[in-house]
Amino acid sequence: MRQELVARQLDEQITSRFPVGQRLRVLDVGAGQGTQALRLARAGHLVTGLESDPVMLGALRDALAAEPEGIRDRVTLVEGDGRETGRHFGPGSFDVVLCHGVLMYVPEPDPMLAALARVLAPGGLLSLLVRNGDALAMRPALHGDWAGAVAAFGPNAATYTNRLGLTVRADRREALAATLTGIGVPLRAWYGVRVFTDGVGDDVRVESAEALEDQLLAAEELAGRTDPYRAVAALLHLCGVRD
Repeated sequence: MRQELVARQLDEQITSRFPVGQRLRVLDVGAGQGTQALRLARAGHLVTGLESDPVMLGALRDALAAEPEGIRDRVTLVEGDGRETGRHFGPGSFDVVLCHGVLMYVPEPDPMLAALARVLAPGGLLSLLVRNGDALAMRPALHGDWAGAVAAFGPNAATYTNRLGLTVRADRREALAATLTGIGVPLRAWYGVRVFTDGVGDDVRVESAEALEDQLLAAEELAGRTDPYRAVAALLHLCGVRD
């Protein structure tokens, strides 16, 4: 669900900002299993995956090895931290920089965002996927965890326990928008991701693939673009453009 929604939103931003057919230089920070990196490589773009976790990097290498040679040739994998992109890449090296599901694991987002802005070319697109700090009470409340919902309004409201059992950070859209403006990558568009389905377990089944496409995804996609629903999504997809 998350990957499909983000892919649709990202493609919308790319097609609105770059000429059709342009081969883009893409950096995927925290590439993980490579869902977006491989998808963009299949579309013809030159993709660099930056990953700090050796286990995830190994899994991505295995996934890449299963791709046709032409796609493998368009992907470069680098082991490294997104906060130190300057060690690996020069200023303005990329047309598109992805940082999906990474900011919640760093204690302070500003240094990483500044590092990403540095390697983004003028007119380039920065795509962030973050945990929505304005909606932290929603998940526990939907599960009937009222103590957890109340805690989301307390002094530690910027943190939460994720599905891996780790205590991580959440970000608020207004604060990130201010930071992006300050580093010369002002926010141009934003979406909500997982408005209705964040509290749904993995064991829930839909009637058919057609139902998944026509109903569930359609509902999530519309909600992710529409106020006030998108403001309470579990995740926010923020898109900034380099001045």
